[in-house]
Amino acid sequence: MADTDFTGTGTAGTPQHLRMLRTDVPPASELAFPGCTPVRLPREALELYDGRLEFWDGATETAWVCEPNSPYHEKPGGALPSLVERIAQVRGSPITCYGSMDLMVRDEGGLAWRILQADQSVYLHPGRARLPGAVAMEVGEHDLPDVVLEVDHTTDVYRGKLRLYEAWGFPEVWVEVPNYRAASRPKRRRAGLTIHVLEGDVYRESPESRAFPGWSAEELHVAFNERVRSARTCAVLERVGAVLGAREGTGPDDDPMLRSLRGQSREEGKIVGKVIGKMEGLAEGERKGRTEGRAATLAMMAHRILLSRRLEVSPGFLADPVFAASSVDAVFEAASACKDEAELLAALRPPRNPGGGGGTNG
Repeated sequence: MADTDFTGTGTAGTPQHLRMLRTDVPPASELAFPGCTPVRLPREALELYDGRLEFWDGATETAWVCEPNSPYHEKPGGALPSLVERIAQVRGSPITCYGSMDLMVRDEGGLAWRILQADQSVYLHPGRARLPGAVAMEVGEHDLPDVVLEVDHTTDVYRGKLRLYEAWGFPEVWVEVPNYRAASRPKRRRAGLTIHVLEGDVYRESPESRAFPGWSAEELHVAFNERVRSARTCAVLERVGAVLGAREGTGPDDDPMLRSLRGQSREEGKIVGKVIGKMEGLAEGERKGRTEGRAATLAMMAHRILLSRRLEVSPGFLADPVFAASSVDAVFEAASACKDEAELLAALRPPRNPGGGGGTNG
C-alpha cells in the first residue's frame, strides 16, 4: 500500500458525533486522491511530520502526499493573500489567510480522526471569528474559513477532497486549474476556476463568489495566472472591496495605511493651494484649492460607485466640471440610480432656464 511505513496502529470507525451531523460522510475506502502517494503515518508521528499532505486518515493511519510542488501549483495560493489584502484595504477592515494549515476533525475521544490541507484558507472577518488554534483548524471548535482554495495542477479534488469539504460544511471552495498544463494532468481537466458554494448540505457551482460578491470565476482565474497584476485586476479588486465596504459601512479611510496616505495627499493639496494663493492672491487661491478638492472627492466617489455597479467610466469622467457645483447627496443618489455615465452627468447638470435664472444641484 504505502511506500513508507511508520509503525503504529490506528483507531477504526467514524466518530459518533460526526455521524450525528452528517450520515453521508464518505469512508476512506470510497475516496481517491489522484496524483498522490499513500504513506504510512501513525498518529503519534503527526506532530513531527512537517510536509504537505492532501489527506490523513486516522482509521488506517495513512497520509496521501503530493510532493514536490511545482511553481505553477504554488502560484495561485501564494497570490491570493496579496489579492485579498487589496480588497481589505478598500473595504477598510482586515482579511486573514492561513495558508495550507491542517483542517482537522477529531473523534469522540479527542484524537485526530481526519485531516485535510487546502492550498489556501481565507477568513473575511478575523476580528470576530473563532480562529484556528496552534495545532489546526478543528471542525466544531473553530469557525470554518469563508473560502478555501484548491489548486488542481496534477491532482483531482473532485474524487476525494471536495466530498469531505462538503460533508464537513465548508461554505465555499475554489478549484483552480492553472493555464500551464503539467504533463501528468489528465486531458479532460481544462484550465479555469470553478466556485463551489454550499446550498443546504450540497455544493452547487456558481459563476461568482458568495464570500467576495461580484468576484467572478473568470476574474479569479485571470488574477491567479497573470505574470504581473494588470489594471483590469486592480479595478476588480477595488470594485469588490467597495461592495464589501458599502455593505459594512467601512471604507479606505478605515484602513490605517490608506488613511495615512490619503492624509498625506490632503496635506500636499493644502500646500498646492497655498502656492496657487501666492500666485493669484492667497484668499482666492485657497478658495480655488478647496473647490477643486471638493469636486475631485465627489468625482472619485461617483467613480467608485459606478465601478461597483460594473458600469463603464470614460477617461475624462473624473475631470468633468459638473462635480464642482454638485452636492454629496445629489452625486450619491445619481450614481446609485443611473443606468450609465451619461445619465449620471445629465442628472447633475443645472436645468436650463430660458427666463435668465440659473440653478445648481448644490
